[in-house]
Amino acid sequence: MALILNIETATKNCSVSLSDDGKTIVCKEVAEQNFSHAEKLHLFIAEVLVENNFGFSDLKAVAVSQGPGSYTGLRIGVSSAKGLCYALNIPLIAIDTLQLLAKQIQIENGIILPMIDARRMEVFTAFYDKNYNQIRNVQAEIIDENSYSEIAEVLHLVGDGTAKFESTLTHEKFVFHPAVIFPSANEMSQLSFEKFQKQEFVDVAYFEPFYLKDFLIIK
Repeated sequence: MALILNIETATKNCSVSLSDDGKTIVCKEVAEQNFSHAEKLHLFIAEVLVENNFGFSDLKAVAVSQGPGSYTGLRIGVSSAKGLCYALNIPLIAIDTLQLLAKQIQIENGIILPMIDARRMEVFTAFYDKNYNQIRNVQAEIIDENSYSEIAEVLHLVGDGTAKFESTLTHEKFVFHPAVIFPSANEMSQLSFEKFQKQEFVDVAYFEPFYLKDFLIIK
């Protein structure tokens, strides 16, 4: 049994799942406008363990969504994951946040284009093929009516960053999936188990979230 705790806090969704050998046992999550991660995260962690008759000592690893996303959300998730790994002396696994969004749909052809809202007309995004392999690096992009004009394939758009572009990206090649809004720890289960099997761990002491953009303080 490879019992893994999965933590996703990169967006407004505070999400925690418990998985066994890549299959989700339970997932608790809530998406609130004012970011309740600091209040809900540790409560969810305790609940998924206690309600399923497990203790912290049963965990084999902790996986965390590494970003990009909200600075505050990422810091809360990563610091909690690192604290647990340090205290329990178990490995830490980092999962690409945009891939979690991509895995919420299945396609036969084209490209999956997950978008996380980065405010105004900017999004964090990347390209994934039908097998969820990343085929273009993560970028922070400002979207307009000419975006992706060089792409001939069908583009499947998912995530909270897509809603503001429905009136901008009007070509028939753009397919919107409005039901997929936030990344979830539910999609982390298989990915974290695969990395656990390959021992693809990150350094607990030195790992930092993938913010993508520098944090700016404005007076």
